[in-house]
Amino acid sequence: QVQLVESGGGLVQAGDSLRLSCAVSGRAFSRANLAWFRQAPGKEREFVAGIIWSGDSTYVPDSLKGRFTVSRDNAKNAVFLQMSSLIIEDTAVYYCAAELRTLSPPLATMTAAYDYWGQGTQVTVSS
Repeated sequence: QVQLVESGGGLVQAGDSLRLSCAVSGRAFSRANLAWFRQAPGKEREFVAGIIWSGDSTYVPDSLKGRFTVSRDNAKNAVFLQMSSLIIEDTAVYYCAAELRTLSPPLATMTAAYDYWGQGTQVTVSS
């Protein structure tokens, strides 16, 4: 019902900003809750930001708040992750994910809650 394709990753220096995009196709986009996860080598996949289907509510963990912002453009069927003041520890593969069950906040943050995943985009932060 939903297909996701991430883009925008790359090699950046510490302190830089980067904007990731996720193109979402499928009829269910308008009711899809969208999230960004990341996975560093040897680590579990972790939730970094999410936005509810209506766009009225977003969630970014406290550890990333102030540096990461999530938004969606329903006219373009896309979701974005704006990252600023990047640090080496932000190096990871970033994944876009979608789920269709949550109707109101709070957003799901567990990987198991998300049914649809993109292929991921690599973000590498160098010193």
